[in-house]
This record gives sequence, structure tokens and C-alpha cells, in this order.
Amino acid sequence: MYNIDDIILYGTHGVCRIAEISERDFTGDSLEYYVLRPIYLGKSTIFIPVNSETLTSKMWRLLSVEEIYSLVKTMPGESSIWIEDEKERYTRFREILSCGDRLELMRLIKTLYLYRKSPSCKAGKLRSTDEKFLDDAERIVFGEFAHVLNIKREQVLQFILKQLEGGEKVETHNERVPGTNA
Repeated sequence: MYNIDDIILYGTHGVCRIAEISERDFTGDSLEYYVLRPIYLGKSTIFIPVNSETLTSKMWRLLSVEEIYSLVKTMPGESSIWIEDEKERYTRFREILSCGDRLELMRLIKTLYLYRKSPSCKAGKLRSTDEKFLDDAERIVFGEFAHVLNIKREQVLQFILKQLEGGEKVETHNERVPGTNA
């Protein structure tokens, strides 16, 4: 069970704040809902029935600062997960996005970055479905890293590259306003 003001990841929406837990009647039955506000997606609101195991299973706790550093340090040893067959690739990448495993999400991002730079990629452009997978994975991972490390999302890629080069840890600030990146 989550609480009001908890910050979580929710599916491909990324970092969300639980704004309230309240009774709502959307279908003729009154149910208790988590009311989520995505931090990086404007003013959207997501309603998740508290008793829906299918939907609440897509709500994940945020990684700690230490877990993020550890995850980034494992990336050089992770191999590409590129799949030539487009249908198989679509199925596998969709599974990765829905499971919330940050290592797999990072591998997906790394794979698409590497493929974009490869000679096999025409003009350095990904297919639209692969581009969408990359956007979704970056929204999840970069949003989480930015929130936990208290940096801007635009700084996350640079942070990751710096860590891979043996960079120093960023200074994080524990004082934060719930539901913001400030």
C-alpha cells in the first residue's frame, strides 16, 4: 500500500506523485483509487484502482542514489539486446517497458543508442516504433534518475557518461518539495 505524497514510477508515465487516495465512481461502482500526477508530463492525472493487482503491479518504488550508481557502473559489461526481426524486437521491447526492470530499461536505451550509430541504421534514424521505445525508456529512466539525484532530466545522459568515464559522484540534495524536481 502506498501513501499520499509517495513518489513512484508508474508504467511508461515515469515518475509520479500520489496526490490522493480517494473514492471515485467512474463505472457505477465506487472504488478507492490512487490519484497519480506525473511529475514530467504536465497536468495529466492517472487513476489507479487500489484493488487492481494488474495496474498496481506497474507502480514501482524509486531506486536509491546508491542503486543508481551501481546500475550505471554495470552498463559497460551489458551487451546489446538488438533483435533483427522487427516483430520479435517489438514484442521484447514492449515486455521490457512493461516490467519496470531498470537494468533491462538501461540495456534497451544502450541498444538503441548503439544501433542508431551503427552502419546498419540508415542515416542514423531509428524506425518510428524503436524511437517510441527509446522515448518511453528514457522518460522512465531519466525521470527517475533526475528526481532521485536532484538534477535536470537534460543532465542525466551527461551524468551517466561521466560515471562511465570514472567520474565523481554528484552532490544530491535530500531536501525536496514533494512532487517536484526542485
